[in-house]
Amino acid sequence: MGIFFANIFAQTKPVYEKYDWEKESVADIDVTDFQTKDIVAFKDKRIHEFCFLDKEGKLIEYALEHKILWLNSNDRIEEYNKVYLPYSASSEIVRNKARVITKDGKVIELDQSKVLTAKDDETQRTYKYYALEGVEKGSFIEYFYVVKKYPSYTGHRVTLQTDYDKKNVEFDLYAPTNLIFQTKTYNGLPEIIKDTLIKDRNHWQLYLDTLSGVQQEEQAPYNAMTKFLIYKLKKNLANPAKELVSYSIASQNIYNVIYPEIDKKTHAKVKKFIESIPDIKDKDLVKSIRTIENFVKSNMFVTDVSREDLSTIATILDNKVANEQGVIKLYAAIFNELDIKHQIVLTSNRDVLKFDKNFEAFNFLQEYLIYFPKLKLYMSPSKRESRVGFPPGNLTDNYGLFIKKVSLGGFTSGVGSVKYIKPVNYDKTRYDLVMNVSFDTDDMTTTNLTMDRAMSGYYAIYIQPFMDVIKKDDKDEMLDGIIKSISENVEITNKKVYNDNPEAFGSKPLRIVADLVSDAFVEKAGRKYLFKVGELIGPQQEMYQEKERKLPVENEFERSYSRKIIIEIPKGYQVLNPDDINITKSYSKDDEELFMFNSSYELKGNQLTISITERYNQNIINIDMYEAYRSIINSAANFNKVTLVLDQVK
Repeated sequence: MGIFFANIFAQTKPVYEKYDWEKESVADIDVTDFQTKDIVAFKDKRIHEFCFLDKEGKLIEYALEHKILWLNSNDRIEEYNKVYLPYSASSEIVRNKARVITKDGKVIELDQSKVLTAKDDETQRTYKYYALEGVEKGSFIEYFYVVKKYPSYTGHRVTLQTDYDKKNVEFDLYAPTNLIFQTKTYNGLPEIIKDTLIKDRNHWQLYLDTLSGVQQEEQAPYNAMTKFLIYKLKKNLANPAKELVSYSIASQNIYNVIYPEIDKKTHAKVKKFIESIPDIKDKDLVKSIRTIENFVKSNMFVTDVSREDLSTIATILDNKVANEQGVIKLYAAIFNELDIKHQIVLTSNRDVLKFDKNFEAFNFLQEYLIYFPKLKLYMSPSKRESRVGFPPGNLTDNYGLFIKKVSLGGFTSGVGSVKYIKPVNYDKTRYDLVMNVSFDTDDMTTTNLTMDRAMSGYYAIYIQPFMDVIKKDDKDEMLDGIIKSISENVEITNKKVYNDNPEAFGSKPLRIVADLVSDAFVEKAGRKYLFKVGELIGPQQEMYQEKERKLPVENEFERSYSRKIIIEIPKGYQVLNPDDINITKSYSKDDEELFMFNSSYELKGNQLTISITERYNQNIINIDMYEAYRSIINSAANFNKVTLVLDQVK
């Protein structure tokens, strides 16, 4: 979406042309109070400036970044001994400077001969960087660069907070007087202020004397929780009636791309493809969608290459290769042909950027889903490992733009609305276990086990849909790995797997039944036997927190566990400490139980039955409920340590 104007508005020279670093930029910096830090930024300045080119009236953007970093550890020196410069075919580095100021005050300025070019072996992407010289502990490195690029005004994120402390943090946004930008800050970053004194251009600014770093924490959505801002172009005074960045425009544009006019030849190919899909007739709606999805994902290769033929339905059906946009268009054509009502949804990965329902910016529109309103289920069209009803978990528990088909007269278009994407309920993702235990009659340190393990939902999603294409040896190795997740020291004497086909996913659990023998769970202590019954559920996560928690916990999906351990106690023996089994922890909010762990037992004759229930009915755990969540997670780890003492009946 380009913006072009004749020279109606006065042109001003870009700010960067007069920008430079100070001759002695670190002379007044006192690092005495920072000796315990491994790195401190004493300057972090960003400028984003939009300008019209004089001759063409075309809008461009200049992005400037200027940093002064004090490095006080070998690890940080290793991390920053190269300064990478933005480099792409669509941008141009118009200025760049770098220098090292050693602990003794020696200045080493780097000229353009120190800018090196390299290529990533995996991605084949070319990049440029400064190879810094003379960096030692206590040195400063200073650099700034200016990039001229295609303007990013539909929604651009600037992250200011990282894992180290900063001083003198600045953000400036400049634009011609006719372009009005809108900004929003996140996670406690102060609001951006409009400069009312400058008259020859618009200027928005933010200054922070200090910005504390925030450290990564276990299971925290780090990128989503750092302090950042987003800006977008709100209005062009030269044409104030025209919307520039809105979900209304986005919805129409996306609809037109995903639902193009299909000619007769392409329509015939779509119908022929549908006819080649086995067993889709006379099925209920969800089974039909599952069958279509399994067939497409088994027969189409999806690439991330951006090429027109990879998004053209006819070519896709001929070559069986598509890009993301192309495979979505194919699904849309199939569902339209079969009159399966659906909506296109765009959202974001909440681990990186939570969808803001109150600020319309296109950088939230990153990931595609297809929504089936009659079923209230979502499908990820391009993720091969996902299946209908179980979209990528980090795209749920989030908001998204839902694009619905509307028709008025002979005109059809898409209308968008922002709605909540509900996560898949905990009872749809299960990891269940029934374990029968008996002791060898000749040697009680040997246990005979029958394991019946069932996985469904997200726990089965990377396995069950692909069981029919995995080679036998690989399949056996994978099943053995699942069985031996309780302990490597078990011998598998027999195993059988049920529902090991893609059609079963979402309706029947992947079930593995195995007979095992092991001497890993019982130790002899005099005349007593120590039975490590807790280890039969396998290793459990344990959450430690030595420092005060700063960031929330976020899980990918809700989940539940049901485990039953049935133990045949040898004749003449008793369990001395059965009450060690009893562990109960629960957390409720607003009369709803969100997390729980409960283990209990029942003793009938010589049969001891242990029942364990565990579930997590919320993905996002804010700081105020973190300790409760941690205690429940640790309850499973505590059960994992339960050891029963067996002694002869006196």
